[in-house]
Amino acid sequence: MGLATFKGGVHPYEGKELSEDSAIRTLKPESGEIVLSMSQHLGAPAKPIVKVGERVLVGQKIAEPGGFISACIISSVSGKVKKIEPRPMPAGGKMLSVVVENDGLYEAVEGFGAERDYTKLSKQEIRDIVKASGVVGMGGAGFPNHVKLTPKDESKIDYVIINAAECEPYITCDYRLMMEEPEKLIGGVKIMLQLFENAKGVIGIENNKPKAIAKLREMLKDEPKIEVVECLTKYPEGGERSLIYAVTGRAINSGVLPADAGCIVDNVSTAIAIYDAVALSTPTVERVMTVSGDAIANPSNFRYRIGMSCNELIAEAGGFKTDPKKVISGGPMMGFAMYDLSATTTKTSSALTCLSRDAVEENPETPCIRCGRCVSACPEFLVPVLMMDVCQKRDPEGFEKLEGMECIECGSCSFICPARRPLTQAFKQMKREVGGIRRARAAAAAKEKAEKEAAEKAAAEKAAAEKAPEGAGKGETK
Repeated sequence: MGLATFKGGVHPYEGKELSEDSAIRTLKPESGEIVLSMSQHLGAPAKPIVKVGERVLVGQKIAEPGGFISACIISSVSGKVKKIEPRPMPAGGKMLSVVVENDGLYEAVEGFGAERDYTKLSKQEIRDIVKASGVVGMGGAGFPNHVKLTPKDESKIDYVIINAAECEPYITCDYRLMMEEPEKLIGGVKIMLQLFENAKGVIGIENNKPKAIAKLREMLKDEPKIEVVECLTKYPEGGERSLIYAVTGRAINSGVLPADAGCIVDNVSTAIAIYDAVALSTPTVERVMTVSGDAIANPSNFRYRIGMSCNELIAEAGGFKTDPKKVISGGPMMGFAMYDLSATTTKTSSALTCLSRDAVEENPETPCIRCGRCVSACPEFLVPVLMMDVCQKRDPEGFEKLEGMECIECGSCSFICPARRPLTQAFKQMKREVGGIRRARAAAAAKEKAEKEAAEKAAAEKAAAEKAPEGAGKGETK
């Protein structure tokens, strides 16, 4: 049987060798600001529930979910709330943040870190713990995990898939977790399987990680409900849709949730965060990140307290050995080029990639030669060359007709393009524009519906009043 894979994709330089043998080092700063953004997840920003001057503890909730798709924020240090103000984010812009002056004592709330027998917990108790612990998808999207673990029909979930592909170049944090904390990963899978009794656990790992595959297979040899599936090393193997297809053969699009296809998908860091929350009473206050690239002195993997600045992590990796042309939050394929290294880290900060060269700057855009490489590389069966044409014409309707909203923004088309056209960037911008148009349409339709219902109600009341007997309801006496 061949390796699990999907159609399309590309083979960028992996860069894993720079940090894959770097054991995770735990950082615990003795002082300094910890900046906790209110937007560390997909959906509505969280709402602060602390005040300036208030002392907080490790594990204390400092912000509550701002909506159904949202997550709470937990303090990663003890100390006083110094400010509540907008601060820079890794992907650009500013977001309201709670700034805590770290006192270096790391005093925690009662029960923090206490072991708990998760096998005796009910499904609702597990989901409540995950929600209260602020667990979100740590692969980049940051989807609130308690929502993901509460599908419409849990009996129809037959796969719990762990995304252990880690296909993005340079990033090795999940690989190190598989090597150093495999029992936590397996425990996280077992907790999720406890929620979905009809499901089988699948850990999908690219075949460029043979040591992790061997280690997990050995540990799972007596676990009939969990298996390791070896996947072909190809980007974007770790994309949710790509991985689902690779390990189950099920194809989904933007109109279908993974749960609708019977799948729940989490990455390695998220599964371990679930285990920490449920089995060890430890909410999401830290995570593991890779700091790598040819411009960094000592490529490393760090377990850091959420809210530390990117500058601090770069310094812990020895700083720059050469002036970087680009520092990326995340990996080079889907990450964001940073303009402010003082930006705060969040629950979804998986990597800082520091590069001595800027491929975009060195290879300026040239005219399209209609070679079709972007079409063969697209994992979503799209035609990027035609999508780019409608983007340049500012034609959102044409973009929709070409199924442009199915683009997962993986960057494969831009990577493979010999003309170095900024395809993915154009698609991102057009998707935002189309999304705005759709929201405006939905709002207009909702308004029209409300006005129609109000008019119908008024007409019905008027008709009822006209039909009422003369003098009825007026309290007349003879």
